[in-house]
Amino acid sequence: MCAFAPVSTSTSSRLPERSALPVAPPAPAGAVSLNLGDLAPDFTAQTADGEIRFHEWLGDSWGVLLSHPADFTPVCTTELGAVARLRDEFAARDTKVAAVSIDPASSHRAWSADIAETQGAEVNFPLIADPDRRVATLYGMIHPRHDTTATVRSVFVIGPDKIIKLTLTYPASTGRHFGEILRVLDSLQLTAAHQLATPADWQPGQDVIITPAVSDQEATRRFPNHRAIKPYLRLTPHPSRPWSPN
Repeated sequence: MCAFAPVSTSTSSRLPERSALPVAPPAPAGAVSLNLGDLAPDFTAQTADGEIRFHEWLGDSWGVLLSHPADFTPVCTTELGAVARLRDEFAARDTKVAAVSIDPASSHRAWSADIAETQGAEVNFPLIADPDRRVATLYGMIHPRHDTTATVRSVFVIGPDKIIKLTLTYPASTGRHFGEILRVLDSLQLTAAHQLATPADWQPGQDVIITPAVSDQEATRRFPNHRAIKPYLRLTPHPSRPWSPN
């Protein structure tokens, strides 16, 4: 039977004590966490251009809901200018975009002029006013350990069924990459139409993956030019738009 030698506890050989690691406080009561597959909360709110009833406004389109920390701030100004310049790209994907912050509608209207002046594009999507933080609370856009009042840079991609398909969260200091959001929309819409998935670093036009839900027999019928690298890894050329079911 093996025995371990006793460990000396003399002062000369004892390791210095380490201070306890900090423990994060529990999440605030009432904090909301929305997951993929959840129904996107509906709401009615004021915008820079009048009232919006969110689900009604979405209709049968895809949607992107963005939060920004505050009006008249530099990163947010560049972001909303970028979205305005991408109007045709979002329209080509049948996608409506709305942005929300905790500022009032009057502030949004004044800020829109600055965005147009500095970014070269008129704001062409709803800027939702949320001074009572109701929308921010519904969507969990305020992360108290990051900032107790301002929203983080949240992204929610919502399908025509009003179900959340993707969430992204950026800190206030980092502007979002809207090319990536368009890429994700392309991937999500491809999957919805064709039971196809997209590999790492995929760009539109590149080969895509046939999902495991499609049998080999069905894959041969629906994707005659596909190739099987492994039984679980089957690639096929990217379908052309419009992405309608075969």
